[in-house]
Amino acid sequence: MIDMIDKEDPVISEEEAAQYDRQIRLWGLDAQKRLRGSRVLLAGLGGLGAEVAKNLILAGVKGLTLLDHEQVSEESCRAQFLVPVSARGQNRAQASLERAQNLNPMVEVHADPGRVEDKPDDFFLQFDAVCLTGCSRDLMVRVDLLCSQHNIKVFCGDVYGFYGYMFCNLGPEHNYVEEKPKMMKPSADSTDGPEAKRAKIDPNETIMVKKTASFCSLKAALEVDWTGEKARTALKRTPVDYFLLHVLLKFRTDKGRDPDPKSFTEDSLLLRQIRDDVLEALALSSDLLNDDFISFCFSEISPVCAVVGGVLGQEVVKALSQRDAPHRNFFFFDGRKGNGVVDFFGPN
Repeated sequence: MIDMIDKEDPVISEEEAAQYDRQIRLWGLDAQKRLRGSRVLLAGLGGLGAEVAKNLILAGVKGLTLLDHEQVSEESCRAQFLVPVSARGQNRAQASLERAQNLNPMVEVHADPGRVEDKPDDFFLQFDAVCLTGCSRDLMVRVDLLCSQHNIKVFCGDVYGFYGYMFCNLGPEHNYVEEKPKMMKPSADSTDGPEAKRAKIDPNETIMVKKTASFCSLKAALEVDWTGEKARTALKRTPVDYFLLHVLLKFRTDKGRDPDPKSFTEDSLLLRQIRDDVLEALALSSDLLNDDFISFCFSEISPVCAVVGGVLGQEVVKALSQRDAPHRNFFFFDGRKGNGVVDFFGPN
């Protein structure tokens, strides 16, 4: 066993071993134990939050706290499968609790109707991982810096129409293991020429390789100086979705909400203006992000939530179980193209 987490080793009961049999065979008992001993905070129970909640509960974390002060709206019922239609007007976290708990009775699921902005620092320190959706840039930066100081893993994500992203910060030194094929050394008496003396892969045997990855903070990832020569070179491999994220986070900061289909004309004009202001502040041309994005960033679209929620949930699982290489630091998804861009972390 690789001893990476300094806490009591959780015991997997026979019932749990049967429940998680496929996962244990997939990534091992030790990884499942680490996952089973972890508590996660999930802020924001929109369409993306529901997908993440489902994936974490089915994976078998110890506890999941659903935090959301919003009420169930008509749009919530369309994008979020954990709330029943009859729950209109109720608190979104509390309305999601019953269906979420029914997914896996072995996981302790709690609902908190409070505002994430009002939570003191100590509140976040009781968790092993914090996942923020639908939050402001300032709040995400604050929580990320706080959790980084206490070795708590941080994840952020959102879906805007056809677009989605996730960000993770697992700290300056995240330890994990990867399963690799075993290399077979040639026998000493091999006489079949140079090819026979090379190491070969044994397809029937694997070994576990310990690795370490480092992560930057969300603040550093968003405050890249694009005027330097190194940054200009990196610009060529930087997805345009990164700059779109800046625009959408600025819209949320200015308006206290996301682009709304009910005010499409007004919000479209504002998105265009914010795009120009954001790119000008970054010393970049407004041509970098053309006007097409405006028509595709309204509301949460369920299939996009499913894709981004699947990636985000899996990254939380990988980080807590310390199994397999994580994304560093961003994942972007464009539903119009049906593809994602991973492992982007700026001009480092």
